[in-house]
Amino acid sequence: MSDPAKTRLAAVLRKCAKNWLPPEELTVDEWADKYRFLDSAASAEPGLWRTSRVPYMREIMRAFTEPKVSEIAVVAPSQVSKTELLLNVVLFIIDQDPGTILYVMPTKESAEEFSELRLKPAMLACKRLRGKVRGMKEAGKNANSHKLRKKFPGGMLFLAGSNSPTSLSSKPARYVIADELDRFSFSAGRDGDPWELAKRRQVTFYNAKRVAVSTPTVKGASQIEFLYNRGTQERWQTRCPRCGEYHEIRFDDIRFKSRQVEVAGRKTWNVHIDGWRCPGCGEIISEEEAKGAEGRWEATDAEALKRTHTRSFWLTGFVSPWRGWREIVREFLEVKEFPDRLKVWKNTTVGELWEPRTVHMTEKELMARAEKYPESADLPGEAGMTGPLVLTCGVDCQHTYLQYEIVGWGRYGESWGVKSGYIRGKPDDDETWAQLDDIIGRVYRFENGRGLRVALTLVDSGDGRYTNDIALRTSQRMSKRVFACKGVGRPDFPFITAGKLIPFGRDKTKKYWLYNIGVNAGKTAIMDSVEVETPGAHYMHLPEGEERGYDLKWYIGLLSETAVSHGGVVRWEVLPGHDRNEALDCRNYALAAVHILEPNFDAIAKALLSDPAEKKTRKKTAMKPMRAGAGRRSRIASEFD
Repeated sequence: MSDPAKTRLAAVLRKCAKNWLPPEELTVDEWADKYRFLDSAASAEPGLWRTSRVPYMREIMRAFTEPKVSEIAVVAPSQVSKTELLLNVVLFIIDQDPGTILYVMPTKESAEEFSELRLKPAMLACKRLRGKVRGMKEAGKNANSHKLRKKFPGGMLFLAGSNSPTSLSSKPARYVIADELDRFSFSAGRDGDPWELAKRRQVTFYNAKRVAVSTPTVKGASQIEFLYNRGTQERWQTRCPRCGEYHEIRFDDIRFKSRQVEVAGRKTWNVHIDGWRCPGCGEIISEEEAKGAEGRWEATDAEALKRTHTRSFWLTGFVSPWRGWREIVREFLEVKEFPDRLKVWKNTTVGELWEPRTVHMTEKELMARAEKYPESADLPGEAGMTGPLVLTCGVDCQHTYLQYEIVGWGRYGESWGVKSGYIRGKPDDDETWAQLDDIIGRVYRFENGRGLRVALTLVDSGDGRYTNDIALRTSQRMSKRVFACKGVGRPDFPFITAGKLIPFGRDKTKKYWLYNIGVNAGKTAIMDSVEVETPGAHYMHLPEGEERGYDLKWYIGLLSETAVSHGGVVRWEVLPGHDRNEALDCRNYALAAVHILEPNFDAIAKALLSDPAEKKTRKKTAMKPMRAGAGRRSRIASEFD
């Protein structure tokens, strides 16, 4: 045999021998640090993977190769390398310990997108996998057929959507990976829970392993929360550079200063971060120092590993190297008044569960908290100091009557019930509206004689029978700041949107202002206020005595609904024995009205404290224009007397 032939034969034998070599003694993090490359098309930091960049991921990756661990659950916000963690696991399996992998995502479409934008670039960038995985460089129809399945020596990778029962129930798999578990479908067709279906694919494997990763959602309805609680319940703790103790960095311990400013007509916040206040010693640690400090995982229930063979980890967004604390705090300040947006912030930015506030207080308990208002005045407190500063009115229309509530508002969401009642008459009767004019047109006075007028009234127009009649009457009362509104019950709908001019009737030139209100967000805010027990921010003041309209029937109506989670989606449902919810709706519309107004409370307080004789010379600038077009026609007049 010639020398060139011997050389070629030796190369072939060496290549064959590699297939019989045992896998390297590497953990997932060690393998990634040695072999994983990040592609510039899919990563902001291309090059060799460095676990030191995300030290909190090291222990999670090492847990995958622990013989006693069969399941790993990771709860974490966005931008902490959750997806890179799963990619490291998948690539490690293919290279070091091959077996069939079932990778499940919320939908088939998201699985296809993940395959094309994240998985394929990661495989192509890894030299160890080149030549192992078939179909990575296919084009046209062949490429499309390989999006959801990848073949490699020793196994297959199947990608599936949680809403596809066929994909979840037809293939045995040693490894099951769930990406964004809390976003999975409630049921895979008629076959039940997608996660349970996927787990059943592993029953024949003694060495099966599962990994579930997700941002959290709603407390009590979160699947990843359930998996976390059955595991070791480990949380990432940062070592304080001053006292040496380990603590989790939480939002409540971030110290900052903020100031609201207006840029190009839009409100935003200037934020200055002082640092992290160590719960142990009270010292303020800078963000840079805290993120560079040593950290470790601490388990609440280490014995769970013996019972369930599950290690579970919970991570907050404050350790992410890609999210600055200033950005996190500014986002909070911008969404804190909008429950639906705040939920997204808690889930995806901070990594905390959203707890829908359900009222644990009974009607009689809330009624017992009522306050004695002055007998000789409409409004409690001292004008401009301790009482309400703005009045709004919410009106709910029924076929034979209108129900209304006038609510006073102060700074930081503090509220005062002023007057609640009924107007007998149909919504198409002019006399009914004349009575409403009297109620919202009068001055409601403090004990010192100063007073407030209703600044804005929202009238529900959702009843299809009288919608045009309500549209006509509100269009005639635009100068009195009476506008129509319509409740939208979608969970993701924002509380306040800009008002729109809507035509009504056969004559399309007739138009009225309509506000669409995200009633779910408003109800959440109202129930949160019910549970506030100390006067101040968001506290709900209610008057004693039925003469103001706050009888037991009103309280039953206010507490008529509760938030119920269905598959992670929160819906408001009427409680048994609570047939009427008009009181809750009226309060919701009154709350929406004050959000539309965005009143300048400081200017109003100053005006109420000024000498009444100066009123004629004062400029009427206590209110800002409304965000809808109606406010452009004229500035809102003085709301005090």
